[in-house]
Amino acid sequence: MKKNRWFIVAISALVLSSCSQYNQEPTNDSSDNQDSTVNDSTPTDEEQEENEANEPNEDIPEEDPNETDQSDTDEQVDEDTLSLPSEYFNDIEEVDGQAVIQNPDNILTFVNHDYLLPSDYVPDDLVIPDVKFSYGFQDIPKSYMREEAAGALEALFGAAGEENIELAAVSGYRSYDRQQELYDQAVARSGADQEFVAHPGSSEHQSGLAMDVSSSSVNYGLVQEYENTKEGQWLADNAHHFGFIIRYQKDKEDITGYGYEPWHLRYVGESAIEMYESELVLEEFFDLVREI
Repeated sequence: MKKNRWFIVAISALVLSSCSQYNQEPTNDSSDNQDSTVNDSTPTDEEQEENEANEPNEDIPEEDPNETDQSDTDEQVDEDTLSLPSEYFNDIEEVDGQAVIQNPDNILTFVNHDYLLPSDYVPDDLVIPDVKFSYGFQDIPKSYMREEAAGALEALFGAAGEENIELAAVSGYRSYDRQQELYDQAVARSGADQEFVAHPGSSEHQSGLAMDVSSSSVNYGLVQEYENTKEGQWLADNAHHFGFIIRYQKDKEDITGYGYEPWHLRYVGESAIEMYESELVLEEFFDLVREI
């Protein structure tokens, strides 16, 4: 896929220092089409889609009056740096009692249980990134991402390859109707309190800005054990350099409303750096960011 000039300018600061363009023909793998699971064994197609110091202080040093309090510094950094133009905030309209996003093309569109994408929203710039897929190259909906995100994914995969880190794309774009099917199946199987399949409209996959990623080390499954693999660790340490965040973080399930998903990448552009360095999930980021 060819990236347009606008995209290259937008992420050049993130990418040029760490990677080169990576063009790899998608290869066929032993796994079938997968979307999400939390099982250890090789997941079925349906399951794959579903997922989607406490020491005594003996010597207390005297405070240096000339030393800046770190918490004050952190507060000041937040106030000075966490600001965005208004177009990056959700434009919300209430529809049938639900908060529906009216500007879903926004790269920072904030999708979760509270803010939904329109049921008829389909991004108009969907493309298939030139990366390896767990199921080989197939022209099917889940192979697609929005163009800017797809270009960033190519750069990320290229950098990983240079370090002998093998990654494979598993599931990208997903329509509202397909999400409804998966949600209904998950509820029937696990009950309404299941945490891994989003209610239709609340899935980032519909935005075209998300891609589930895995590796042969876990048989291309979407499993929490992925965090302990060298590939999962590389992804967690480097995704932000390419505009991605691990959207559903460990120990922040009460904030995101979803279980930990070390495989779920969400493209947010340059804001990924701040979120990573401040250890913020998207909900926390928008609680702090100032509109300008």
